[in-house]
Amino acid sequence: MSSTWKPRSAIVTVAVLGLTACGGTQAVTPAPAAFQTEASVSPSPPAPSTPTPSPSPTPAGPPKFSAKVQKVSRADVPHSWHSGCPVSPGDLRKITMTYWGFDGKPHTGQLVVNQSAAKDMITVFAKLYDYRYPIRRMQPVDVYKGSDNDSIDADNTSAFNCRNATGSSSWSEHAYGLAVDVNPRENPYVYADGSNAHRNADAFVRRPLKKPGVINPGDRVVRAFASVGWGWGGSWSGDKDYQHFSENGR
Repeated sequence: MSSTWKPRSAIVTVAVLGLTACGGTQAVTPAPAAFQTEASVSPSPPAPSTPTPSPSPTPAGPPKFSAKVQKVSRADVPHSWHSGCPVSPGDLRKITMTYWGFDGKPHTGQLVVNQSAAKDMITVFAKLYDYRYPIRRMQPVDVYKGSDNDSIDADNTSAFNCRNATGSSSWSEHAYGLAVDVNPRENPYVYADGSNAHRNADAFVRRPLKKPGVINPGDRVVRAFASVGWGWGGSWSGDKDYQHFSENGR
């Protein structure tokens, strides 16, 4: 039986059946692994990413120094002002501001000063707050019904009080709102003979003295007031008023 030779069919048959030229069969050898397609290779798992650490929370610090200035009315100074004073209530300003306490915590107090001194006093007490200089309390003298002695006994930092200077018939600088007494227990008025009028201040009459709230010659409290041109009573000859700062140094 004759047949027509079809080369294309033969090639296909050999490729599929693995026929040899002599008519035998042969097993088909698979392609080497090097020739496997990319799809047949299992991909490597991605390297694990390192988590970014969260920033550690910063503990909240104490509040920043703040100050608010308000006008003063007659009702604000019922005891510390009276007819005949060298300034009127309208010449005064009430500063509500932050101060650092002896308990190591911030507090809010009030200081009544001459309007011309308000800005300078804010500058000074902002520095004292930053220094963490401790202040016992800060209240207008009217809380003590205008009594300078009661305010001192309470270790109260205050400013305006329409009164005479100690041992004088002339107006004190406090009567103008141009003087401040700071921690009067820790910084007493000391007479030339070394005595003082307040028994709760007996342990604080000598200088220098390293105790909280004490003001010493040339220290940063003195320098803070000096930065706005105010003088310190602790530098007087004879009597020493360690609590006292004033615009004219008297």
